[in-house]
Amino acid sequence: MLKFLSKVKIEFNALDPRVASCMEFLAQCNARKAKESNPACQVLVKRRTDDFPPQITVTFVNGVEEAFDATSTPAQSIRTMILEKGQHLETEQMFREAGEKWPVIIPEEELHEFAPGTKDFTSIVTFVWVAGSITFIL
Repeated sequence: MLKFLSKVKIEFNALDPRVASCMEFLAQCNARKAKESNPACQVLVKRRTDDFPPQITVTFVNGVEEAFDATSTPAQSIRTMILEKGQHLETEQMFREAGEKWPVIIPEEELHEFAPGTKDFTSIVTFVWVAGSITFIL
């Protein structure tokens, strides 16, 4: 998860009963596997003493920052979103390294073309039960 991030900032008041998501996300960030995936990722914890709601802010490696209200967003949902966006970033980087334009725009007419090497199911096979045997109608 951390391999897609440059910075994680977790803010919470330890006495706030809504802190569960922050604590779970912090535990995921501190896991050995996560740290090994990107040792350069900064994980900052800001312990607050005011009524500010628990918040998790992540900065992706491309500089995009996203903040989550940790009172209503489970840690697993935040992790899943990071992984999805991270896969998108990897795909974008792969295309750019190959010299392709990003985003890839596929013309409408190409979306409906028959692709060689795939089966064409435009003709539907119908099975009819006739006098104890199966007949195929193409």
